[in-house]
Amino acid sequence: MELLLFVLIAYGLTQILVYSDMPLLKKLRPQKDSYKGYGKVFHCPMCMGFHVGWFLVLLSPWTELFTFDTTIVNAFMLGCLSSATSYVLNMAFSDEGIMIKHNYKHDNFMGEE
Repeated sequence: MELLLFVLIAYGLTQILVYSDMPLLKKLRPQKDSYKGYGKVFHCPMCMGFHVGWFLVLLSPWTELFTFDTTIVNAFMLGCLSSATSYVLNMAFSDEGIMIKHNYKHDNFMGEE
């Protein structure tokens, strides 16, 4: 249950940091081409998800929602988990709802040539 809460919190925080239209966050979020191209990190849910993950590990001692040991290995692994799940959830859900994409040719759907 702790891991599920961690994933959902990481996804939510990542979405807020990457996509929020709140004036303060829009002002703090650098342009993609700033910092020699590293500004892209603030516009990418996979990249930001990683940084949110290790940051949440640092907050772990001050919350009862999840309790992970604050080690470098845990920070790296949970950062990777946060990155992956933030990206997957971002690709699966949009403002319009669940995104479904079909990748097949209509001609071959029923085995027709």
